[in-house]
Amino acid sequence: MSMKAQFTYWKESDGKYLGFLNSHPDHWTQGDSLDDLRDHLRDLFQLFSAEEIPGIRKVEELEMA
Repeated sequence: MSMKAQFTYWKESDGKYLGFLNSHPDHWTQGDSLDDLRDHLRDLFQLFSAEEIPGIRKVEELEMA
């Protein structure tokens, strides 16, 4: 099953890429390239999805009747 997650990223002056999952904006990661950053973001997504980690804020949608 394929899942998708939006992320925000930017390139720093030293050439590194920084970014975060939009659902977890307090937890940044970095990569040497955009592909490397994506790999790190996938790792974070898997970690945050698999475990209940204290202090990790999550974003969800609430359906209204």
